[in-house]
Amino acid sequence: MKATDSTPVSGTQYTLQHGPYTASIASVGASVRYLRHNDRDLVVPYDAHEIRPSFRGAVLVPWPNRIVDGKYSFNGKDFELALTEPKRSHALHGLLGWIDWTLVEQTDASVRLGAVVVPQKGYPFRLEVEVLYMLDDDGLSTTITAVNPGPSAAPYGASAHPYLVAGDGLVDDWTLQVPASKVLQVTEDRLIPTTLTDVASSSDLDFREPRVIGSTFADHAYTGVQYDDDGAATVSVRAADGRGAAITFDSACPWMQIHTADKPNPAVSRLGLAAEPMTCPPDAFNSGTDLIVLEPGDTHSVSWRIHAL
Repeated sequence: MKATDSTPVSGTQYTLQHGPYTASIASVGASVRYLRHNDRDLVVPYDAHEIRPSFRGAVLVPWPNRIVDGKYSFNGKDFELALTEPKRSHALHGLLGWIDWTLVEQTDASVRLGAVVVPQKGYPFRLEVEVLYMLDDDGLSTTITAVNPGPSAAPYGASAHPYLVAGDGLVDDWTLQVPASKVLQVTEDRLIPTTLTDVASSSDLDFREPRVIGSTFADHAYTGVQYDDDGAATVSVRAADGRGAAITFDSACPWMQIHTADKPNPAVSRLGLAAEPMTCPPDAFNSGTDLIVLEPGDTHSVSWRIHAL
């Protein structure tokens, strides 16, 4: 009789600790299952023995967000991907979100996982991908590195899908700041990108100055990011007591997806704020906007950091 596999359904668990920070990384999707500061959640957690809810905490490559209708053209050829967001008929969040990543190396405060994008229908390119998670005094840093070992150029984008938690309650109660001057408008039904507008013309989506989220719905990509003198930008959420969580990134991510995590079931709706630093906007395989082209032998890396406030 074959022994029962005791691995949790979310994959192998890697626990990290440094100072007041603790984190658990689940191998399915190389996902941040929880991140805590002095036992306070900084992201919406999930249990090791449950299938990860949606893309919570997952690595998103070789594209973030949506490819409309799963169709795109690249270097004069047409491609069609599987529709992994069937209700809206899009290809969603890349190809490695449900892959069981393998361990490369681990320390008490870090873990490096690897996965391969194999050539397949709709994306006939091979990519070797690693993600490094590391805790230090400044929080949890994430570095995604992709290598194109193949014979032809490949379209590429990268992101991740953390849901920040400021404190008790729902996102409605928290104060949000997004230092970005432009927002990509989308259609109401399928969230297809339409026009890039100034946030000043969409007052409900303007969070350049910190303000309470309230009943605002957002599932939009922001750009025109205002970086500080050190070349960094920070999106933050704070509870009424001033504590909160933030994600800091640099100009390698000129886009940030903000989503208030609205769900049909009120019990799981608006529990956290998705804050996704992206190398490119939604549907970049079609628009070409900030699309990365990995030539044979090219390597691309991008990093960001989640930390307590």
